Formats: sequence, C-alpha cells, structure tokens
Amino acid sequence: MKSADLWSNIHAERTALVQTLASLTSQQWASASLCGAWSVQEVTGHLVSAAEQTPPNFLKELALAGFSFDTFVNRDAKRIAATGTSELVRRLQARTTTTNHPPGPASAMLGEIVVHGEDIRRPLGLSHRPPDVALVAVADAWKKSNLLIGTKRRIEGVHLRATDVEWSHGDGPEVSGPMLSLVMAMTGRREFLTDLSGDGVALLAARA
Repeated sequence: MKSADLWSNIHAERTALVQTLASLTSQQWASASLCGAWSVQEVTGHLVSAAEQTPPNFLKELALAGFSFDTFVNRDAKRIAATGTSELVRRLQARTTTTNHPPGPASAMLGEIVVHGEDIRRPLGLSHRPPDVALVAVADAWKKSNLLIGTKRRIEGVHLRATDVEWSHGDGPEVSGPMLSLVMAMTGRREFLTDLSGDGVALLAARA
C-alpha cells in the first residue's frame, strides 16, 4: 500500500475511534482493555502519544526512560491519560489529518490504531471493522516482522486463512476465521482465538 493510502486509512480509523470514545461513559473509560494492565483511558493515552510523536522527541524520551521501551511507553501512556477523557478525544481528533510518527514505517501506525482500537472496543462489547485493504496491509506488514510484538515467531508453522477476504499466509496446521480476528490473534490477543477454527489454533494459543 502506498504511503498516501496508508495515511488515509490511519486517519479514517482514528476518526472512527474518536467517535467511539466520545460516546463512552466514565465507567467505560475506566474499564480494563485487552492491552496488558492498561485501562481504556490509558490505551487512548498511548494512542495519542504515538500520534503526536516525532523521531527526535521519541529518542529523547526513550533516553530519559533509560532506553527501556516498556518504561517509556507505559510512563507516556499514563501521563497523557491523566489529562482527562475530553482532552484525549480532542487531541486524537487533532491527529486525524497529520502524518508525523515515531521512527518506523507508516504501516506500524496503521497497525497501532487497528489493534488498539479493538483493545478498547472488544471488552466493551462494541464492534467496528476496518476496511479489507487496511486489515490486509497490517497483516502483510506484521507477518514478516518480530519487532516489539513478535508476530513472525508467533505465526510460524501455521497456515492462516481469512474467511471474509482473499488472504492467506504460511504453511502448517490451518487457522481460519475473520481477517480482523486473525490480525488480533497475530498480536497475541487470546480473546480473538474463539473466533477462529482449525488445528493450528491450539498452537497460536500456546504462543499468545
């Protein structure tokens, strides 16, 4: 996917998430997400942080965190989350037209908003499906990468096959199901394994 198309999809997914967030109650904001120990509000803080980031500032803040990526990300997510829910919505809305990002490809930013959007929506019982082209772009970028989330290792030795779009990858026991659920399972989200079927599901579960 070309850079302009990646950003068009990133902006569309950010806009969709802004609409979701603007409708949440205070209880929903405080609810647990699917992203580690973060609440919905803290995941949103992380998304705002990434959307506002630039390479020079990223490197500076990483150095201040002792070059511990986990420390840096967790600290930043909580700091920005503490600004309040209305401010989070406002700041994410302001990033529905911008193209700055931390070091790395724009496809990583698309994956960021797609996956963390589901980290927020799924436990709240809310549904949203990104376009096929966006999901395929994320899957194609991550299937060959172990950066940060170890996707390549997790899906090694299984055959992934989407049932709602023309996409497949790998060899071995099959894992089939909706494209969105495959993308989420590729990142280790166990909650989406129930949407999938095939002899390879147990292998993915052991690696989640």
